[in-house]
Amino acid sequence: MITVVGMGAGAPPGADVAAGAELVVGGRRHLDAVRLPEGAEQVVLGALAPALDTVAEYVAKERAVVVLASGDPGFFGIVRALAERFGAERLDVRPGVSSVAAAFARVGLPWDDAVVASAHGRELRTAVNVCRAHPKVAVLTGPGAGPAELGAALRAYPRVLVVASALGSAEERVERVTPAEAAVRDWGAAVSVVLCLDEARTLGPVRTVAGPPRPKAAGWALDEAEFAHRDSMITKFEVRALALARLGPRPGDLVWDVGAGSGSVAVECARLGAAVTAVEKTPDGAARVRANAAAHGADVRVVHGAAPTVLSDLDDPDAVFVGGGGRELPAIVAQCARRARRAVVVAMAALDRVPAVRRALLDAGLECDGVLLQSSRLAPLPGDVTRLAATNPVFLLWGVRPHSRTEGVTP
Repeated sequence: MITVVGMGAGAPPGADVAAGAELVVGGRRHLDAVRLPEGAEQVVLGALAPALDTVAEYVAKERAVVVLASGDPGFFGIVRALAERFGAERLDVRPGVSSVAAAFARVGLPWDDAVVASAHGRELRTAVNVCRAHPKVAVLTGPGAGPAELGAALRAYPRVLVVASALGSAEERVERVTPAEAAVRDWGAAVSVVLCLDEARTLGPVRTVAGPPRPKAAGWALDEAEFAHRDSMITKFEVRALALARLGPRPGDLVWDVGAGSGSVAVECARLGAAVTAVEKTPDGAARVRANAAAHGADVRVVHGAAPTVLSDLDDPDAVFVGGGGRELPAIVAQCARRARRAVVVAMAALDRVPAVRRALLDAGLECDGVLLQSSRLAPLPGDVTRLAATNPVFLLWGVRPHSRTEGVTP
């Protein structure tokens, strides 16, 4: 068996946790904290592959191995690599308190409703977008993806960062800062976890000008009646259903809704876990998007301004929905298509704009497809009978970046 012992964030394990081991693997501070058996080989954990090769030599000879790890080694820890290499049946895992649990304990908050993202050896943008979309997030940090980088990416968002460093050690620090403050600090190399909190939603009841959120509607492609809109200027639910299917919004994504209007697409993407930026050029439209987002308890960043001009100030998106634009539509789609990592979906009522939009998607290297959506809804007539009432036809075009079909979000 390979014994895996979690250390550091909670009460320290006994000094004799390595008793009987012929090989002890762990970080320098963990090795220094235990009593090593006489004659045991020790490997200071740095690069993982050489350490696993040494473990393999001992396992092959049926010699006892102890691996020391931080907190709960099964939570974004070394248990995954050990199980993949040697099989879960060979592991005796003795978890400690995870750094995430310890960090929330330090600030007195429950974390059963928190989202956890890892930026350790992974793309920082995924963790950033999770922080943009959710009110309570724990981010496991890594080199080049620490509090400073996280703060710089979240300057425009109403968040508080709780930076928990060296948890469980004599050097432990827990500091509460704004994203702007975090961005200009040198945090060193000891950071383990950062809590990103929207305190208005995590520390008290929600208070908005639109009143408390309504109960969350089930499903998606919600009825138009679920949103405030002007003169039926809203993406109809049939169109929205296919648009959402092609956008594929998910946690860790950033989605733009350009020409947001009522914000129905933006709100639905946010409800599915994505971070969302809604771009709307009219003041009343921007206010309407904010009100709809608040009513559904969705976190949508609203940018008041005209596309394509304001798009240059935004972070590159994973997916884009374009629902407005007028004569500027081809130019808007062209910029969106150049910058989107995965997909662009465009809804149009005017036949004349379809060729130019299709060309903009193709010129950006996207694979283009589309449909003309024509639907008829059941409508009552006097005498307890029903007729079909046609909705206005809409062209829906989408472009998909070819490589994105095999890419996945790193867990």
